[in-house]
Amino acid sequence: MKKFIFFTVLLGIVIGLFILAWPFSQQNSEQTTAHLILNDKPVGGDFTLKSAQGPVSLSDFNDKLVLVYFGYTFCPDICPTNLGNLALAYRQLSEDEKAKLQILFVSVDSNRDTPQRLKQYADYFNSGIIGLTGSKAELDDIVNRYGVVYMIHQEDPKDEHYSVDHSAFTYVITPGGELATQLPHATSPDDFVKTIRTYLTQTQP
Repeated sequence: MKKFIFFTVLLGIVIGLFILAWPFSQQNSEQTTAHLILNDKPVGGDFTLKSAQGPVSLSDFNDKLVLVYFGYTFCPDICPTNLGNLALAYRQLSEDEKAKLQILFVSVDSNRDTPQRLKQYADYFNSGIIGLTGSKAELDDIVNRYGVVYMIHQEDPKDEHYSVDHSAFTYVITPGGELATQLPHATSPDDFVKTIRTYLTQTQP
């Protein structure tokens, strides 16, 4: 009887520790993936995806500096942090600088992120962000060229509350469509402003 009680208590402790540790392991997984970068240098390039207003191509903004960020609207903290910092940076720019900049948010979760949902989400940041998505084949082609890593954790097709681990770099694309550099997760608003002004100055006619 004592052995039974002992093993029951021990089992309860193990289960309790697992439950306590699980959210942290999920969070660590998301944080680790946010900084993942492929060894090969991303080549970037043009792409066309769907927005709430219709198809949008990177080449539509050949006369602007473009910042591209990959994520998904159900992201608990990584995407809101990055997009929030981008929005704060955007508000520090002059009207002339804003006119020369376009921010694109590409969702890798096309199952849940419709163009309409992406518009609502992007508009929340009030920084002119355009939300884009496409088919898995279209997205995989683009993420491979930009060195983006993502993994959807949906074991059951009926599960609507799955998470998506994804790298979280912001890609800086100069007027003309050349991928210049990529900024790490949680870049501060001030550093975004410095980078934007540096590239806008370099590309002045």
